[in-house]
Amino acid sequence: MSIDESRMKWYEGITKYQWLVLLIASLGWVFDVFEGQIFVASMRDAMPALLGVESDNEMVTAWNNIAFGFFLLGGAVGGVFFGVVSDRIGRSKTMIYTILFYSLFTCLSAFSQAPWQMVLLRFLVAMGVGGEWAVASAMVAEVMPTRSRPVMSSIFHASSVFGTLLAAATIAMLIGNPALNAQLADAGWEGWRIGFAIGVLPALLTVWIRWKLREPESWQRAKERAATDANQATGRLRDLFSRDNLRATVVGVSLATIGLVTFWGIHIYGKNALLRRAQQEVIQEAIQEGILSLPDDDASQQAKESYNNKKQEVLTQNKPRIKRAEMLSMTLNTIGGGLGLVLFGWISTKLGRRGAFVLYQVVAFGMVLLMFLYLIPQNSSQTLLAITLPVFGFFTLGMHAGYAVYFPELYPTRMRGTGAGFCFNMGRLGTAAAFLVFGFAIKIEPESQALLLSPLYLLGAFVVLFGRETRGEELPE
Repeated sequence: MSIDESRMKWYEGITKYQWLVLLIASLGWVFDVFEGQIFVASMRDAMPALLGVESDNEMVTAWNNIAFGFFLLGGAVGGVFFGVVSDRIGRSKTMIYTILFYSLFTCLSAFSQAPWQMVLLRFLVAMGVGGEWAVASAMVAEVMPTRSRPVMSSIFHASSVFGTLLAAATIAMLIGNPALNAQLADAGWEGWRIGFAIGVLPALLTVWIRWKLREPESWQRAKERAATDANQATGRLRDLFSRDNLRATVVGVSLATIGLVTFWGIHIYGKNALLRRAQQEVIQEAIQEGILSLPDDDASQQAKESYNNKKQEVLTQNKPRIKRAEMLSMTLNTIGGGLGLVLFGWISTKLGRRGAFVLYQVVAFGMVLLMFLYLIPQNSSQTLLAITLPVFGFFTLGMHAGYAVYFPELYPTRMRGTGAGFCFNMGRLGTAAAFLVFGFAIKIEPESQALLLSPLYLLGAFVVLFGRETRGEELPE
């Protein structure tokens, strides 16, 4: 970086084409996350409908965890596969394939008739989801100047929050709107199915990609070197475990595993904060109105079962109200997460990549204890929960931008897509294993699951200290 360039602000001197790359990559990631989060937003509706049981039935939690497990497994397979493909045939071409993959299979999910069909389709959707991130993160890093790269990569990853917000708004409109919900029911449609069907729309983005994007110059140079030197072959998996790259690969996979386990096992359940409060309000109102009557401690088993059945009826009758509370909670959590993602690049410029990871992970551990040990169990006020949720989201999600900033900086151009894709998406394997265990063997409430997994944040703060610091360095060729 020249002296004059080092004095420039991150956004100065950025060309129209560089902004276009960021925009297209971010849109791909927005829709990528929408396809993943549409299931999260509707999982208390879709899986119960497929199983024919109520939302709080333990079978719903088990099948949802199995679906999460297969989604993460599919992301691992797709991320590695498409990462290798992007190093061999180019970034823009591969991005088209990944977007088509996730959008078409999300649309097909709308026609699921059994839990296993939803699980299988989640696997296929995730192949495209994992692949798109690997390709887009490498392309953004290669196109941007060094001074701008951490902030631009953070903006790219932060765009994911719009996908989450879009999913929350879609499901809130389709399920949380009583009038629309009734109209859909009269027409024989379930709201969650329409939410999945909308997932086909991102396929239109591929036309723009084909028209506007060209391959990065650094990738073209890497292909030229590979043509004359077999040791410079592009997209070769075994090179990730060479002496020069092994430490980066181990640290990267470890960070991604910890981040993805805590995302799916902790962060997403921030949406339960206002949901649980809304449920308690509905139950208390029913008790005050005489609709429900709490059974005594020495009441018969039949009386307790009668109370639980009546309580479930009350919750079902107030489903739109509870869904709105859940989506508001998800929105506040996501807004905070978005700020955490955007600011990771700036913080990592000040503290270094490793310092930023440590800060986020340690504070996240404290926020999880506060949320799930105190605020939710104590049925804290809606105002306090609404204030805390963005802070919770900031630290439990924000470090994920570090993967887009840090992983591409660890590998040379000829294996950047392969390396970034492998690290981020192999992390999904450990996460998939964790959720398959929670799906098949351990059945606990989401809040208890979050507390059980929370020490992983401290492990992440420790692991990153073994990584190479890359702040201010040029991308390796």
